[in-house]
Amino acid sequence: MRELALADLPSLVGQEVGVSDWLEITQDRVNRFADATGDHQWIHIDVERATKELGSPIAHGYLVLSLIPFLARNIMTYSGVSRGINYGSNKVRFVSPVPVGSRIRMRVKMLSCESRGGAFLVTNECTIEVENQDRPACVAETIGLIYPA
Repeated sequence: MRELALADLPSLVGQEVGVSDWLEITQDRVNRFADATGDHQWIHIDVERATKELGSPIAHGYLVLSLIPFLARNIMTYSGVSRGINYGSNKVRFVSPVPVGSRIRMRVKMLSCESRGGAFLVTNECTIEVENQDRPACVAETIGLIYPA
């Protein structure tokens, strides 16, 4: 895990900040996400049919996207920061499916860092990879506000 000082953020623009640990996508996680969102499409929760027709059930794209903050926590921490706020996303693409039982990890590259109202507005490219797959599952440009302590 990389510890970042607030003052060092602008120097990281254009660089890969880090790579997360692997996380297994379980059927239980997919089912709980389906229950939380009401998205019970068979490709996610009908294990028998999805296995027969697709090879396995696949994770919801928005489940994969929602794991960005979780995966980021084992890439970096900040010192001298009071809080970080999600500000939004510029672009999100679901490039390839995530089969249940596979493992994902995330790479973060800082695209920009601007001073804004006493905070830093940071845009990161978050690429979520699937183990043993050439194409990423998701590529998202996320924006966050990071406030000094």
